[in-house]
Amino acid sequence: MNSKAATNELRSVDRELLSAMRGGETFGVGELTELLGVTATAVRQRIERLLEMGLIEREKVVAGRGRPTFRYRLTVAGHRDAGANPADLADAMWREIVAVQDHTIRDKIVSAVASRLGRQFASQSGYDQTKDSFQDRMQKLSEVMSERQMVTEVITVGELPVLDICVCPFPTLTDTSDDRAMCRLEEQMISEALGQPVHLSSCRLDGDDCCQFSAVTVTTERTDAGTPLANET
Repeated sequence: MNSKAATNELRSVDRELLSAMRGGETFGVGELTELLGVTATAVRQRIERLLEMGLIEREKVVAGRGRPTFRYRLTVAGHRDAGANPADLADAMWREIVAVQDHTIRDKIVSAVASRLGRQFASQSGYDQTKDSFQDRMQKLSEVMSERQMVTEVITVGELPVLDICVCPFPTLTDTSDDRAMCRLEEQMISEALGQPVHLSSCRLDGDDCCQFSAVTVTTERTDAGTPLANET
């Protein structure tokens, strides 16, 4: 079981153990027993679950001729899960970004954030750019996004797949101004994640039932300068 899937299954007692280990040092079973006020058996059960989830790691300690003992520490994933909820920090940072008066600087920051998130989603989706179809990539991305509480569904409109998001993933960060920075961020993030441009073809802020992201194709029609025109499908 990988930590990505298992993190959602953490029990409250497991979170207590993670919190007790946040200092960064290693702990033995006896120390954790004292810290948590439970039996050694209960601690070992929690340790086994967290080892399987990849949230803690074990280190063997050999001293003299006696039996080796084990000490435990948090992994990077464990520190992340044991830390404070970053929602307040993300909210504050986003509001400062959209408050930047210089549109060029603000757009550059939003674009950089979108690209980074898109690359992370692409990596977590595990698709093969050279083998998987656009619809397959979209389906894998939808599954990863849903694991992150960004509930999505892939539907077909005409002959093309569309990523359907009916529940806004960032309700407190979405604004109704003409700028709609969060909408632009999501559009670029999904494009980056899929390795192909998409556009926001329907939006709940416009009164539509869902936000939908559709593929952007290139037509053979050209401008006077000879540049292909983007055709939003």
